[in-house]
Order: sequence, then C-alpha cells, then structure tokens
Amino acid sequence: MQESLLQQSLVGVVWSFMVSIFAIPSIIRLAYDKRLLDAPNGRTVHTSLTPRLGGLAIFAGFMSSITIFGSFSGQSAEFQKVLAGCVILFFIGLKDDIVPVSVAKKFFGQVLAAGVVVFAGDIRVTDLHGFLGVHTLDIGTSYCLSLLLIIGVTNSINLIDGLDGLAGVLLLVALLFFGGYFIWKGSPYGVLAFCLAGGIIGFLRYNLHRARIFMGDTGSLLGGFIVSILVIKFLELTPGVNNSPAIVFSVLVVPVVDTLKVFLLRIISGRSPFSPDKWHIHHRLLDLGLSQLVVVGLLFVFNLLMIGVAFLLSFMELHVLLGIEISIVLLVLGLVEFPSVRNEFLKVGKV
Repeated sequence: MQESLLQQSLVGVVWSFMVSIFAIPSIIRLAYDKRLLDAPNGRTVHTSLTPRLGGLAIFAGFMSSITIFGSFSGQSAEFQKVLAGCVILFFIGLKDDIVPVSVAKKFFGQVLAAGVVVFAGDIRVTDLHGFLGVHTLDIGTSYCLSLLLIIGVTNSINLIDGLDGLAGVLLLVALLFFGGYFIWKGSPYGVLAFCLAGGIIGFLRYNLHRARIFMGDTGSLLGGFIVSILVIKFLELTPGVNNSPAIVFSVLVVPVVDTLKVFLLRIISGRSPFSPDKWHIHHRLLDLGLSQLVVVGLLFVFNLLMIGVAFLLSFMELHVLLGIEISIVLLVLGLVEFPSVRNEFLKVGKV
C-alpha cells in the first residue's frame, strides 16, 4: 500500500510540477496583454506591475494530477467533497484576482467550501487529544470547530502571502510534512498533498525574488484550504499521539502566529481585523534592513526548527510542549517587534 501510494505521489508531483512550470509563462503573457496586473501601493512590497494569476497554474497542475493519478481507496466520497471545495475557492479567488471581491463575499465562499467538506464529506475534528483537558468532542462542537479550523487556516495562508516566495515556501513545508506522514501511514491524502506540492514547486520557479508572478487569492485560498484538510486528517489519524496538536502548531507556526498577531493589533487599534496594513512579521523583518530572500529564508528555517523542537520534545506532556513552543514564539516576536516599538516611542517623544 505504501509503495503504491509513494509511486502515485512521485508521478503526481512530477506531473503537477510540469503543468505548473510550463503554464506560467503563458499566464504571464496573458496577464500583461489583458492588463490583469497587481499595482504597487502603500502596503505592498513589490515596486512594479506584476501578474497575480499564478494560482491558475497551481490549480491546473494540482487538479489534473490528482484526478489522473490519485487513488482514493474507498474514500472517493470524501475526495469528491474536497475537490468540490477546491473548485468553489478557485472561482472565488480567481474573481478576486481579476475584480476585487468584498471581504463578506470571500468569507461566504470560504464558509461554503468548508461546509461542503465538513457536512457533506464528514471531514471533521472529533478528538482534541487532551488539549485543554478535552478529548472526544460532541457532534455540535466537532462541526463548529472544524469549520473554524478550515476557515482560519485558509485565511492564515492567504494573509501571509505578502512577500516573494513566502506563502509558497511555507505551504511547501506543510505539504511535504503531511504528505510524507500520510504516505507512511498508508493514507491517500499523501497523494493529495504531493500533487499540490508539485504545482507549488513549479510556481516558485517564477515567484522567488524578484517575482515575475504572484499566486494571488486563487493560489493562497486553494493552498490554505488543502492544508486545513490535511490538518484535520492528521489529527484524526493520530488517536494515540497526545502531542499531535503541538505538532500541528509547529508546522503552521508562522502563518497562524502572524495572523493572530495582526488581528489582535488591529482590534486593539480599533480597526477591522481584515483591514490591510504593514504589521505582518515579514514587514517587521524587512524594516530591519533584511532582503526579501533573507526574510523568506529565516522564516523557512524557523518553521523547520519549530518542527524539530516538537519532535525532539515529543515525549513531553502536551501542554508543557505547547508552553515551550509558545515561549519560543513570544521570544522571537519580541526580538523582531522591539525595534519597531522603540521607534514608535521615539516618534511619540518627539511630538
């Protein structure tokens, strides 16, 4: 079983990579011809008109690969609902990349896609593995928490997509981690992860600094949605692993912590949590004088180190391990945020 899934994954990742890498040049030309370009503004890092339809190539590579090479092994009903959710988010993201979509409409699309997999596909969290003393969830809590998890993870990936290559690299870390785990466990969800990873790798060829194309909402919503499904399946496939929530946190530490941080700061300042700004962690690192490639590299290494910490300390009790992880995150955030906070105080003192 594992060998068969590994073969499907290898063929799938190569296929999606080839589709993605060969499709992007044509998409770039089309975007320039039709003026479907992302213009620089006060909160963006790029300085020139850039296409933002890279998600088209990622979606094409992923969907063609998973439908050709994916073996659903008795889970076809689940996979149908997952792919249906992907299609919903693809069209929401595509429309937003061409004609801006309101936050309310985008949120409705996310709820619809999440509802399809949670209610129709019955893909949901049923056990918290002792987090906050909770194990088995009642049906109502399971549905609500699963919806929140899918929407939350999807948005965290969407919001971290503010630097050349950043969202793609972080998605790749999560996809390869979960994909490898599922192949080891003999789950076809490993093929799903690797098929998307191939499309991401092809896309990154044109997205690392200086980016010739962005993934846009088409790519970030799709990627976040798939990762959220993998998180749920990971939690459900690890009934005897009490520290699995800590492992999930380590895999998604950068987008999740960054989203929580900017949401909290926006709410404290009396603004909408979805209002755009330059308070993301990558903006703070750029303010320190680091280049985009160095920032992406640092966050990539930090992500890997957090995963390493989670595994090295996996013998610990869940809440102790989470406490250590959160302490590391707070320490790093403090070091990153201190220069900006100090400058703000200095500005206030000069007024």
